[in-house]
Amino acid sequence: MAISKLKKLKQAVTEPSKPFETMAGWIERYTVYLRSECHLAENTVQAYRRDLEHMKEWLDGRSPTVLGIADLTDFAAFLKDKKLAATSISRHIVAIRMFYKFLQLESAIADNPAELLTTPKIWQRVPKVLSIAQVDRFLAAPQKFDQHWIRDRAILELMYATGCRVSEISNLLVANVNLKDGYCLAEGKGSKQRMVPLGERAVEAIELYLAEYRPILAANRDLAHSPWLILSRTGQRLRREAIWEMIKRFALRAGIDSEVSPHTLRHSFATHLLAGGADLRLIQEMLGHASIQTTQIYTHVENSKLKKIHQKFHPRG
Repeated sequence: MAISKLKKLKQAVTEPSKPFETMAGWIERYTVYLRSECHLAENTVQAYRRDLEHMKEWLDGRSPTVLGIADLTDFAAFLKDKKLAATSISRHIVAIRMFYKFLQLESAIADNPAELLTTPKIWQRVPKVLSIAQVDRFLAAPQKFDQHWIRDRAILELMYATGCRVSEISNLLVANVNLKDGYCLAEGKGSKQRMVPLGERAVEAIELYLAEYRPILAANRDLAHSPWLILSRTGQRLRREAIWEMIKRFALRAGIDSEVSPHTLRHSFATHLLAGGADLRLIQEMLGHASIQTTQIYTHVENSKLKKIHQKFHPRG
């Protein structure tokens, strides 16, 4: 009897009463938390998940609950060794801070070492903006010999007219587009809706698409009553990745470098409005920015143009 008790005591000492959960398990639970409790947009949830997948790779089987600030600093160095940009490393650190707050809520850790983790200094970068002439060439890039040119031209006109994010264009509903009054309702981050005006050229392009081409795409899957405005060749919602690839293709055709992205049209939209005299608060509303500080980046774009003019024409520029 005594031997049996001694054996159980040894097992209690050598074996933990509750094994640490794996990082993979924590990521799954954290993803559910972000969706159900924080109500974050799916794109944001997936971005945090990707960042934590990098952490899982670095942990190599270790539990995140046993790490200290020195370990997390080593992880930041690991990200730097992977040649990630300072902005990307900063986003990873934000994701880690949120993750460790979640671990506290789950009583998996007592103290939060991630609170001491600092982000790398980020120099504010002026976003890439197209000139008016470049925009004109870009919007005219889809031609009649392209299979989906009517749809693609409508997408480009819509993106430049509204400054919407590519995910907002992909998820735009037919019911949320009012061509008669010239506006659409875009659903941005946090499922917040905002009204954005549509210009005359965008309205014409969308009208042509709705009348002549969208019914053809919808018929491919017998989806005559599909809710989405922009459809793929199979009649489904056109994915944002497909829009991204389309923009790259037409940018090259228009003679613009390959760094053009969907966000380039968004930046151009805001900058051209500001240059035309639009109020910064109104631009903030149309872009769906929660803070005016995010919108103020476009004032730096305008200042950079002034500097170029000064350097070119001033005797001591």
